[in-house]
Amino acid sequence: MIKAEDWYETIRMSDDITLIHEPWIKPFFRCNMWHVRGRNQDLLFDSGLGHFSLRNHVKLVSEREITCIASHTHFDHIGCHHEFGKCAVHAAEAKILADPRNELTAADRYANEDMFDVLPEGWNTKAYHVKPAEIGLILQEGDVFDLGDRAFEVIHTPGHSPGGIGLFERKTGIFLSGDVIYDGPLIDDAYHSNIAQYLSSMEKLRSLPVSIVHGGHFPSFGAVRFRQLVDEYVEGKRKQGCHLAHS
Repeated sequence: MIKAEDWYETIRMSDDITLIHEPWIKPFFRCNMWHVRGRNQDLLFDSGLGHFSLRNHVKLVSEREITCIASHTHFDHIGCHHEFGKCAVHAAEAKILADPRNELTAADRYANEDMFDVLPEGWNTKAYHVKPAEIGLILQEGDVFDLGDRAFEVIHTPGHSPGGIGLFERKTGIFLSGDVIYDGPLIDDAYHSNIAQYLSSMEKLRSLPVSIVHGGHFPSFGAVRFRQLVDEYVEGKRKQGCHLAHS
């Protein structure tokens, strides 16, 4: 079993962005947590499984004032949100972050021993649950996080879940995408997924002038792969007879 001090890994990317992840979890379940350094404050996009304390074992997230944002409220993305005083979530999933029962966070379906390559010390599937977080900010499409020297716009991307969001920095083209798009099998069959909304979100994202995408799972990728993934999803669903949601 892996001890708490060995559980997390941080990888410094460009543009003052750092990947925090839990390398002992299988890639499909392993959440990418994105830390962004700003002049006046930092932001953390997602907080992982939550079995071990993120604040206690990753110094980066406790050094400065920070806002912890939920890309959505599935268990693998909000496990440590309760450790942060400033939490933000889209309005459509605020009730889940405040009352994260296993059946609402998909933990009842996925949070078990099969997630791991090596188990964390003290793991108990029957006892696992996400702790409630105090919500300081309710998000909507178009809201902007101003870090002083950089700004990230909230892009509402329902489909995978109703309150899914991405964060887009127009100055650099950096897109923190959450689970709406990453370079792996996309999930549109969770209990509150909606394929028609997913298609609408993909159509909206298609014109986003991204330079690099840092997704909720799997490695980052560039603009060409981004458009490929969007088109592959849309074309695949259209062949199945799926249609866009009406606005």
